[in-house]
Amino acid sequence: MPPPVPHIETRGGWREAIPVVGSVDLPPDPRALESLGRNHSLETALADLVDNSIDAGATYVLIRLVRQDGYLRTLYVVDNGKGMTPETVDAAMTVGGHREYGDSDLGRFGLGLKAASFSQADDFTVLSRAAGRPAVGRRWRLRSGRSGFQCDIVSEDFATGELRRDWNVPMGDSGTVIRWDHLTCFPATNDSERVETFVARMTTDLFNHLGLVFHRFLSDGRIQIALDVTDVEHPLPGARFTVTPKNPFAYSRPGLSGYPKELRASLAGRELRLVCHVWPPRSTSPEFRLPGGAASRQGLYFYRRDRLLQAGGGWGGLQGVEDRLQLARVEVDIDDDIAGLFRMNPEKSKVVVGPEFGALVDYAEAEDRTTFAAYLKAAEERFKESRQRKRQRKKMLPLGDGFSDAIRDAVAAEIPTLPGRPPIHLRWRAMDGDEFFDIDRHQQTLWLNERYRRAQGDTPLLKALLYLLMEDAFQGEHLGPRDRDNIDLWQAILTAAVTDETLPGGTA
Repeated sequence: MPPPVPHIETRGGWREAIPVVGSVDLPPDPRALESLGRNHSLETALADLVDNSIDAGATYVLIRLVRQDGYLRTLYVVDNGKGMTPETVDAAMTVGGHREYGDSDLGRFGLGLKAASFSQADDFTVLSRAAGRPAVGRRWRLRSGRSGFQCDIVSEDFATGELRRDWNVPMGDSGTVIRWDHLTCFPATNDSERVETFVARMTTDLFNHLGLVFHRFLSDGRIQIALDVTDVEHPLPGARFTVTPKNPFAYSRPGLSGYPKELRASLAGRELRLVCHVWPPRSTSPEFRLPGGAASRQGLYFYRRDRLLQAGGGWGGLQGVEDRLQLARVEVDIDDDIAGLFRMNPEKSKVVVGPEFGALVDYAEAEDRTTFAAYLKAAEERFKESRQRKRQRKKMLPLGDGFSDAIRDAVAAEIPTLPGRPPIHLRWRAMDGDEFFDIDRHQQTLWLNERYRRAQGDTPLLKALLYLLMEDAFQGEHLGPRDRDNIDLWQAILTAAVTDETLPGGTA
């Protein structure tokens, strides 16, 4: 019979203390594993594994896809970090397990490895070796049919063999291999075209994400990240591709003089530092035109220990996302969660700001007394000014064949085009004489003399200059005397220049 509940004085039906009469052990249902990492994408999940590799001191991470009989079967993540001992691998594989994090570690919640892996694969295996210690392996299986949280112990021989494989990674005497099997995102087909399309799309998305998230690490050489694909029937891996940094602040010149500006605030013991950037208008740089679009990538870029947590997408309630602010991006370096100020999600892909953040931002100033509101106003005015300049420019014919996507993007961004008019094409052909070019208004084509192609090449710079120089000759009903004189002038000078480059002893 349970002990009597002690009488506790109540006020209006509310009790301050809650009486208890015992406790009951309620272990989690094994199906709880299936809910881990539900907010992960493949890109964020692999970024979480790269976090672990960096925390382990790795300088190289390889992501490898394995194909068998045309099907994608397995994904590996291999690093040359310090590895794990038999004593520490169990903690790493424990759901809810926790380790002590150093001041520079990217790990935070103790869920990264498990949540990232279970979000993508039904089975995942960890094989690791610390210097001077034996290799160790563990495997989790979601569909094992077991009633509890039993984790498989992988044989030491298999773990040793996997770690000693020729990964073409500078492994040394330590490292870790993570293997995902039965990936839910892999196409359930061996149709080569569909598989190749998936791999190409996955590689592009993954490289864009990893290049952005780890751009500080990649830029200064702290880590290299690569991907390749191997076929079981042909063990030699295919071409290996390396992730390049995608710095969202990598403009060659700022959009406004005096920027970037550093704004600082200190209030009630809380400190905040904002680095406010203004991109140059209508930039065609891939770092500006990030996936998702330039306008949606405005806003706050939160970093924790040099790792990008949130790549713009909003202003944390300070300001709505507006097309007129697409040139504005702000770097914010934070540490761990701070009550009332910052909170990051377990997937490390978003930062939620608290009510005190706005107060600090309002208080922040640069050395020249620029406030955050003044910064946003300046970025807005710069965007409006650039739009006005574009509207005032003379309209030109659009580009057709023969021009690169970069030139097309730049022309579209900078020059208003004539609506409903055929584009200008640029092509090479054999010509009888030495002339460098020929203007064909009937076919709307600028022809270049094939004999100079090897010397000149298909350089985007040459093509862009020719378009800007000769576009006007394709407009109007006919060529007037001035147009013909200009064409004769360009022909004489350009032919002399290109001939001089191709002759023996030329000045080029």
